[in-house]
Amino acid sequence: MTLQHKALAQYLEAALGGVVQVQAVRPITGDESHVVGKEPGVLHGHDLKAFGYGRPIQIDLLLNGVPRSYVLSTMRGGRGFGHDHKADRAGALIWAHEAYGKLARHVESIDVGFFTRDGQLQSAGRAEEYFLLVDKVEGATYRLDLERILAEGNASKLDFDRARALSDYLAKIHAEKEQDEQLYFRRIRDLIGHGEGIMGILDGYPTDYPLLPSKQQYVVECGCVAWRQCLKEKSARLSIVHGDFHPWNILFREGTDFTLLDRSRGEWGEPADDIAALSINFLFFSLLRSGRLEGPFQALFDCFYGGYLERTRDLDLNSVIPPFYVFRALVIASPRWYPDLPEEVRIKLLRFVQAMLRIEQFDHKDLNRYLL
Repeated sequence: MTLQHKALAQYLEAALGGVVQVQAVRPITGDESHVVGKEPGVLHGHDLKAFGYGRPIQIDLLLNGVPRSYVLSTMRGGRGFGHDHKADRAGALIWAHEAYGKLARHVESIDVGFFTRDGQLQSAGRAEEYFLLVDKVEGATYRLDLERILAEGNASKLDFDRARALSDYLAKIHAEKEQDEQLYFRRIRDLIGHGEGIMGILDGYPTDYPLLPSKQQYVVECGCVAWRQCLKEKSARLSIVHGDFHPWNILFREGTDFTLLDRSRGEWGEPADDIAALSINFLFFSLLRSGRLEGPFQALFDCFYGGYLERTRDLDLNSVIPPFYVFRALVIASPRWYPDLPEEVRIKLLRFVQAMLRIEQFDHKDLNRYLL
């Protein structure tokens, strides 16, 4: 579709409550830490062709003469992963608008709206697709830190400071509990059966994929259902969560100052979800480097995971985290999500999945035995 300059300006004036002069619009690729200059595809008073759903754009403007930047994003449609229908995508964005501002250090949502068939943007009838407008925050994604460590082979003091800052942050938000047994059941059910959960991810694997054929996928699903019954006894753990706490959703600026993006799947959930989402990336990058968890990535894993346990005294974490590691490992091992992953790394991640289905208690001090 074409994002019309006039329609965008009219919407922004209504949403922001002032005089708006749109200076530039540019796609956000996810690779930039700062946007400077005039990149290809920048809109300066013209329409932006082929604006893609699911592709965020940065809008630079003057609001009553003051320079401001915002990000407008939609949710990509398509089959699978629970985004099949407009109602699925609208629901996720409406939830995001309500929830973003409730979590400390999370980017604020300014408005939620929709595109009409004639290309107008309206603040939430005549809805064609929904979008989300949030503040543009500066920073570099945390995954750039991990890629640097992968390339250089060592971690700095700042890297450990950031790992501790992230574990401290999670310890703080997870301290807020809620007594709602059915809501906890819903979160565990969604972990396994939702389109964005384990079964949805498995449905995205190729049919009879050699590394995880259909019969083995069945074994994984059965194992996860068994885990669901175990976790239903843990409803008192229901806590405030981020829900998708991985390195691509964490923006660092100077030192340990950070902002989070893309909170997902509900305000309340199981704390192990956030811990698994980030900590598995220390394993992932270490597998890319040497085929096992060791060196700087093991030290960062220990700093993050051990620091969280030390601060929270969460004695049950190791007994509930395995199915959340199953979910995260299946995402990374998926040829759909990571098509260029070396086969030996994919194999070890799938071994990790199998191990998490067999154990009753995760041993965070000896993770490598789960790769054999």
